Amino acid sequence: MPRHAPLILTALTCASLLVGCAENTTSSTTAESKNLAHIKIPEKVKANTSITVGAPDTQVALKLSGQIDKLPFKVKWANISGGPQCSEAFRAHSLDLCSSAEIPSIHAHWTGLDTKLVAAEFRKDPLQHPVYELGIAPGADVDTLADLRGKKIAYSPGQAQGALVLRVLAKAGLTKNDVHLVELPSTGDVYPTALGSRQVDVAPLGGVNIKRYPAKYGKDGGKTIRHGLRDDPAHLWAPTESVSDPQKAAAIREFITFWARSEVWIDQHPRQWIDGYYVKDQGLTRTDGAYLVEQAGHPDIPADWTPAIARQQKTVDLLAKETGQEKFDAGVLFDRRYESVAADAVAEAGKPR
Repeated sequence: MPRHAPLILTALTCASLLVGCAENTTSSTTAESKNLAHIKIPEKVKANTSITVGAPDTQVALKLSGQIDKLPFKVKWANISGGPQCSEAFRAHSLDLCSSAEIPSIHAHWTGLDTKLVAAEFRKDPLQHPVYELGIAPGADVDTLADLRGKKIAYSPGQAQGALVLRVLAKAGLTKNDVHLVELPSTGDVYPTALGSRQVDVAPLGGVNIKRYPAKYGKDGGKTIRHGLRDDPAHLWAPTESVSDPQKAAAIREFITFWARSEVWIDQHPRQWIDGYYVKDQGLTRTDGAYLVEQAGHPDIPADWTPAIARQQKTVDLLAKETGQEKFDAGVLFDRRYESVAADAVAEAGKPR
């Protein structure tokens, strides 16, 4: 999930997608990756080049920072983000770039959807600024990860929340067979409501739900606990066909530079971001917006993706083990032609003029 995710995300389960494509575990991704490394991206993008982008928060940030009219090509904005929506649009050939966490690209590979991660962002001090916390239902008697055995846990396959559940179980020395996974879409307040009604004992909560859930159910014993794992990957994600097209590849490179600078702008202008995005665009209170800014901490945009790919590989291996999919080299998910683009843009923006 992107660092500044909206309050309500369309988080439809990918279970049916995986079932429908379960037999197609051989993707063309590896072959495409070998070819892309030798495809040079043009130095300049033609002004009439057009790409469709699903990154609503970036659109707002570029407007607020006065940069949106400086894009040197045409952008069609799609009001979508997150794995399921991005994947659907990629399959329909109607989207060139999207904001997403790391899990959707893994499942895309397993279902034969050829995609690439083209930008990466993390959080500084990620254990102190987690994207998710575990919501605990009233009376569930869960104080530590060791208490998860035998509990009913909300699970959304194919998304960051679902992968986090499996990683949390692994950390606790458990498998999905040691708990009861309850498949639920993580849309809106579905998880807090499921916790409050004791439909589940545990559910990963994100955004303002981390704050709102204990405020609403705390008197009955509802609470959240930290899981102690990194859960901060955020990416710009593209179909391989888009980054294989020279002019679209160049436009995506330029967009990444604007995206990276906008992330820094957000970090340096919290009041404007709270008012312009969380309040005016998302309809939250300023108190909720301030909470989300504090919760997110500060961005970390690396120039070297090697550690990120290594972490992604561990996730691939775990998911393969728990879901019966085939292991693969996580490096094929990353288009390393773009590896330093975002970090270079941030560094350049910070130079005195």
